[in-house]
Amino acid sequence: MTMPRQDTTFQGLEDSRSSVRLKAALAVGTTPDPRFVDRLVERCAVEPDFYVRDMLTWALTRHPASLTVPRLVEELRSERAQARSQALHTLSKIGDRRVWPAITRELLTDADDEVARSAWRTAVVLVPDDEKPGLVTVLATQFGRGERETQVSLSRTLVALGEVIAPALRAAMTDPDPRVRQHAIATERLSRDPEAGFEFAIGEAKRIMALGPPSQEAPSQKAYGEEAPGQDAHSREVHHQETPGQEARSQKTHGKEDLGSAGQEVLGSEGRKG
Repeated sequence: MTMPRQDTTFQGLEDSRSSVRLKAALAVGTTPDPRFVDRLVERCAVEPDFYVRDMLTWALTRHPASLTVPRLVEELRSERAQARSQALHTLSKIGDRRVWPAITRELLTDADDEVARSAWRTAVVLVPDDEKPGLVTVLATQFGRGERETQVSLSRTLVALGEVIAPALRAAMTDPDPRVRQHAIATERLSRDPEAGFEFAIGEAKRIMALGPPSQEAPSQKAYGEEAPGQDAHSREVHHQETPGQEARSQKTHGKEDLGSAGQEVLGSEGRKG
C-alpha cells in the first residue's frame, strides 16, 4: 500500500540521513502545501545541517506569507536560540516589512550571538526609513561585542544603513571602552573604503588608537552618503529568491560571512553556522 505524500514527506524530514531530509525539504518547496508549514517551521528549530536548514527556509518562502509569517513571528519568542535565529533568517528572505515591529530590542541585543546577528541582518532589510535612527541607537550599544565574526556582522549592518549612522559612530569613537572605540573606528573606515576589508579597517583602528588620527577632522558626512559596492545587492537579496543550491554554494554557513573578497566582507551574503 502506498503511503500518502504527507506521511512520506514528514518521515523524510525526520530521517537520520541529511541527504534524505534535504530531498524532502526540496519536495515540499517544489510543490507547496499549506499542511507542511508548521512542520517546516518546527524542523528549522532543530535541524543540525546548514544545507537542510537553508532548504527548509527556501521551502517556507514558497508558501504564502499569510501562512508562514505569523508562524515565524511566534518562533521569535521561542526559548530555543536556533528557532529564533532561523525564524529571523526566514523572515528576512520573505521580506514582509509589516514584520518590523516584531524585531525587538531584545532580539537585537540577544545574548546568543547567532540570534543577534540574524536580527541585525533582518532589521536592515525590514526597517522603515523613519525608524532607522532608533535602530542605529540600539545597534550602537553592541559595539565591541563578541569576536571578529560578530563584529563584522555589526559593521556590515551599520554601513548598509547609510549616513544615519554618523552621529552614533562619532560618539562610539570616543567611548572610554577601547574595544568599543576600535570597533567604531573600523566601521567608520569601512564606510569610507569598503574595498579595504575588515582586517585592514581593524589595523587602521589599532594604529589610530596607538598613534592618534592624522587629522582631527570629524568623520565625513559624504562617506556615509555614498553607497558601498555591493550595497544594492545586499538590499535586494531578500527580494531575489535564489535557488537553494545557489545560496548554499555562496555561503559556507548561515551567520558566517564569506570574507574571500573585501566587498563581500562589508555587504556580502548572509549565513549561519552549520
